Amino acid sequence: MEIKHFLQFNDLSTEELNHIFARASWIKSQFKSYQQYWPLQDRTLVMIFEKASTRTRLSFEAGMHQLGGSAIYLNTRDSQLGRGEPVEDAAQVISRMSDLVMIRTFEQDIIERFAANSRVPVINGLTNEYHPCQILADIFTLIEHRGPIKGKTVAWIGDSNNVCNTWLQAAEMLDFNVHVSTPPGYEVEPERANLYGHDHFETFADPMDAAKGADLVTTDVWTSMGFEAENAERMRDFADWQVDADMMLAANKDALFMHCLPAHRGEEVAAEVIDGPQSVVWEEAENRLHVQKALMEYLLLGKI
Repeated sequence: MEIKHFLQFNDLSTEELNHIFARASWIKSQFKSYQQYWPLQDRTLVMIFEKASTRTRLSFEAGMHQLGGSAIYLNTRDSQLGRGEPVEDAAQVISRMSDLVMIRTFEQDIIERFAANSRVPVINGLTNEYHPCQILADIFTLIEHRGPIKGKTVAWIGDSNNVCNTWLQAAEMLDFNVHVSTPPGYEVEPERANLYGHDHFETFADPMDAAKGADLVTTDVWTSMGFEAENAERMRDFADWQVDADMMLAANKDALFMHCLPAHRGEEVAAEVIDGPQSVVWEEAENRLHVQKALMEYLLLGKI
């Protein structure tokens, strides 16, 4: 089978994405009923971390074990990658000793170079530009609660970061709408988001306007990893972009709230929202496990 990577959300077709959502539902049902499912027995996943994580490591490592395989954790600080070994050389070696590689790093260029020299599928666990596995989980969670995402409206409130970029890609692939509201100076950069057009998103100066008519309101921390030096400035700039109860009232009555976590209550989201009845953040976090299992199954075995 031709090697297929998942470096951006649009690396997979609409048909492939829908297949993964369907498989995630079945794999989750097996997990919940304690049914063993080991399609990746004797397969090995290598996880390379340059950026620290809780959910990404746990969901991939546990997921690979639950599929019957094994997972190996590598931190760039503790490997030759951290001592100047070219990414291309590391890819040649690591991909000869494993079946699948997940990388969580900074620049997208790093993972693109690795994939270009890999003999096995490579998954983007997060880069500065994109976070495709997170949006797989978010959309799967929305489907579980509200049915197909096609035609629905997602309100993104806050920084136009890697998660926002990936929502915009997903909207083009799956035919839904994204309302984006960011403070001045933090607007969406279509080229950085690698968008084909502007038909599936709209920008709003007022976050309350962005929330109107939304089926899902979602946000992220105001200061992403790598931007800590800007924290004080961002706290001032984003002060009016907190998702609070009033903003949720502006959305559709049955709108959901999501956050990729970790969250800062009292900053990007009010405690009454993230801990309230419209919040599905814990299901969203768990679903990283299930959609990533479906993704790994697909990249290694094709359609089942």
